[in-house]
Amino acid sequence: MKYTQLGRTGLKVSRLVLGTMNFGPQTDEADSHAIMDAALDAGINYFDTANVYGWGENKGRTESIIGNWFAQGGDRRERTVLATKVYGNMGAEGEPWPNQDKLSALNIRRAVDASLKRLQTDYIDIYQFHHVDRSTPFEEIWQAIDVLVRQGKILYVGSSNFPGYKIAQANEIAARRGGTIGLVSEQCLYNLAERRAEMEVIPAAEEYGLGVIPWSPLHGGLLGGVIKKEVEGGRRASGRAADALADTAQRARIQAYEDLLEKNGLEPGEAALAWLLTRPGVTGPIVGPRTAEQLASALRAVELELSQEVLEGLDEIFPGPGPSPEAFAW
Repeated sequence: MKYTQLGRTGLKVSRLVLGTMNFGPQTDEADSHAIMDAALDAGINYFDTANVYGWGENKGRTESIIGNWFAQGGDRRERTVLATKVYGNMGAEGEPWPNQDKLSALNIRRAVDASLKRLQTDYIDIYQFHHVDRSTPFEEIWQAIDVLVRQGKILYVGSSNFPGYKIAQANEIAARRGGTIGLVSEQCLYNLAERRAEMEVIPAAEEYGLGVIPWSPLHGGLLGGVIKKEVEGGRRASGRAADALADTAQRARIQAYEDLLEKNGLEPGEAALAWLLTRPGVTGPIVGPRTAEQLASALRAVELELSQEVLEGLDEIFPGPGPSPEAFAW
């Protein structure tokens, strides 16, 4: 495994991030534990989750699965850089009750304690805001975070799904307050098929020293050889991939992508991850394996070196927006 610093921090993390969103809803606890063991054995030390994972009436289930894994000992917690998130409503299903979601100081305090209990740990390495809270000023958010840092319950803070201007706003207010480290990472939707983050989010992250953690690196399976699987195994695409393939132009683009990689003897999913690892500002993409085989495929991407010919071909098929602000200004 290869490692890098997380943004401007001294924290060393793996170039792949183990996403746990499938643990519980699609992967049972025993298999989830086996995947986490395999990831740790392979050198992945950065694990990502969220308090709402498990979804619906099972919100919090994923954190509990991770907590039960930590409880097995063997230095599992000590070897793991643990990231979780706050924002989603954690109240019981039905009519929501006030202050059980978003980023008020009250909800942050309650949500941290609840996550710590489920995760069976006394601190969270990276506590992430899962979404922008338009109702809560950053002065209040940072005040709550400062208390938690002093208490030793969290070490670093990150964002997820933030626009560039909110990254700037959050860190400028943190700097004015003094003594607050501010955001150190941003999780954003970023992959070959979805490069809008290059317009504002990634430039802002680079300017303020945030590590970029792309989620959905295969764009819902679209970049994982979906047409080949459809032809060879009769496996139909679903979700985001199915919607994209229904568009004739998009399907042609994905066919060209798969043809380019087949010509160069590359697996689509591995190449898509390897491409992200070449991008400026990217710490490492989040991979969310449902099986050990999917984890093994992701691990191969870390060692994969894409030729200049392949990189140029990928840019031709999936052109980025270009430098900001020229891309949208003139």
